[in-house]
Amino acid sequence: MSDLTGELIDGRYQLLRQMASGGMASIYEAVDTRLDRKVAVKIMHAHLAQDEQFVERFIREAKAAAALSHPNIVAVQDQGWNQSGTPAIFLVMEMIEGHTLREYLNEQGKLSINDGVKFLMPVLSALGAAHKLGIVHRDIKPENILISKEGRVKIADFGLAKGPLLGSTMTAESSVILGSVSYLSPEQVQRGIADARSDVYSVGITAFEIFSGQKPFEGEEPIQIAYMHVNNRVPRISSLVGGVPKELDDLLYRATSANPDERPRDAAVFHEELKALNPQKKQLSLELDIPIAPMRAKKEQKSLRKKIKELTAAIPVPQQKETTAQVAKRKKISKRVKRNRYIALTMAVTLGVVGWYALVGPGSRVVVPSTVGATQQEVTSALEPLGLTFIVTERRYSEDIPNGLVIDSQPEAGGRVEQGSSIKLILSKGPERFLIPRLAGLTPQAATNLISELPLALQPIKEEFDEKVPKGYVIDSTPTTGERVKRGTKVYIRVSKGFEQVALASYIGKSSDQAINELTDAGFDVKSTYDFSETLLAGEVISQKPDGGNTADKGAKVEIVISKGTQFAYIPREIFSIEEKKAIQALKDLGLKVIVKKIGNKSIKKVTAISPKVGSKVKRGSTVTITVG
Repeated sequence: MSDLTGELIDGRYQLLRQMASGGMASIYEAVDTRLDRKVAVKIMHAHLAQDEQFVERFIREAKAAAALSHPNIVAVQDQGWNQSGTPAIFLVMEMIEGHTLREYLNEQGKLSINDGVKFLMPVLSALGAAHKLGIVHRDIKPENILISKEGRVKIADFGLAKGPLLGSTMTAESSVILGSVSYLSPEQVQRGIADARSDVYSVGITAFEIFSGQKPFEGEEPIQIAYMHVNNRVPRISSLVGGVPKELDDLLYRATSANPDERPRDAAVFHEELKALNPQKKQLSLELDIPIAPMRAKKEQKSLRKKIKELTAAIPVPQQKETTAQVAKRKKISKRVKRNRYIALTMAVTLGVVGWYALVGPGSRVVVPSTVGATQQEVTSALEPLGLTFIVTERRYSEDIPNGLVIDSQPEAGGRVEQGSSIKLILSKGPERFLIPRLAGLTPQAATNLISELPLALQPIKEEFDEKVPKGYVIDSTPTTGERVKRGTKVYIRVSKGFEQVALASYIGKSSDQAINELTDAGFDVKSTYDFSETLLAGEVISQKPDGGNTADKGAKVEIVISKGTQFAYIPREIFSIEEKKAIQALKDLGLKVIVKKIGNKSIKKVTAISPKVGSKVKRGSTVTITVG
């Protein structure tokens, strides 16, 4: 593509100088004339702008980066088509003044463990944010990791990104071709598929190069390197570099495993594991992690007076000898006392006989033991030694007593019964539960009839849009099918209203960016193709299907055809007297094929003739012959 330095893109971005150029686009340092700030403008090569697949990828890069807001990701500020001058598809990004990690490694060779981890942490933090949104970068390598003059590390180039926010992706073959083979995961090479673990693998290979100063596999051809990634195991960093902590060595070895399941599942997990290693701090923490045990309660001490009383209680106290008069008085008993003694003796004998009969003899009764919560076998073991049996008189539901255990007995525990009696038991059937039947796919009436047969509280039916269940049929229920619930539980049923209908506007003659963004926001699946138009500018919608002005199912496919501009080009007058190389490039930028006829022996050849002649209107793809000498 010819150098566009000096051009004013979209009436806003003044291109100052070309900073880099690749197979797909060129990047310019520019000034945003509206906000008076430096920006980086990425412009797709003109010959690729005719390829809708490359255009979609270019737009997808803008959407991928714009969907992310993270201090370690290069921010995308604008995207569009330049229609005021040289036709161009462009992307505006924040200007990062500094170097790539590749340049840094070329200068340093390799980094220390501490410095290398400082680079990896922000990279993993940024990728973790992308993975959280379901966006996979798919092209992590030192060239796409930028380091600003202030030391900020940023990830650039989400051109190969894929994820639910970005819609459809490129084919597996083109993804492998466009990716950097030295950093591709085995699954990308073999099957053309990638997920968050593929980015983890690429970061692992980048880390290998950071710490060792070399890639794990080298080869003369890309296919050789890809073959080694699939069939060979990436070696441990410790096999090439000394002083690598074992935990870090093991983590990076797992991250570069050929089996995705052995790697950290995404960059956020990788970031947390690397952060936990904390290789910069070797000292142990002096914090106390074990709580101090509480003091034990003191035993109650007996009072000194009580102890003395207990000690002295057992000491016999000498008594004074009785006198002769005292002895005579003690032995002298009245008739009344003798009578009372006879009465007491008679009562004691009577009580003894009655107690023997009631407690030991034929009249004895047995105390009923507690059986609540016991199994039938445990009840038998408790009653048999007492000469008692049991019968089950009732089974009832219980929220507290499990199925098969005793809820209550008659008589209750502590009551007395005669030996040989039977204790009546009430056993538990466990908690009362009712099974929610399968309601999905039924009509509301059939579902209502099923729930009405159960002692449950059916709530008013809710109607909702659903893309899978036809209109008028049950989507699901709460509680769900198969769940066991209590009596009186509230049951909610959702019934489908079918596909949600969305108004479909007409975008013919409008900007394709507006059409794609608004249709996507409305929930449609947008499929875009490109074609030439002699009436519409490049980037405007030529046609759409279905037509606008009606309603359509939310999520339905809408096809739009986007103008690539006129299919004709004019042979420029400026082609004469310019160097051969510039002339060829200028004609190719117009979509023309070039045949060169050389005359003379000049080292620098310039155009002396052209066919068709200058100003001729020709179709893009036509052949133009130039004579240089």
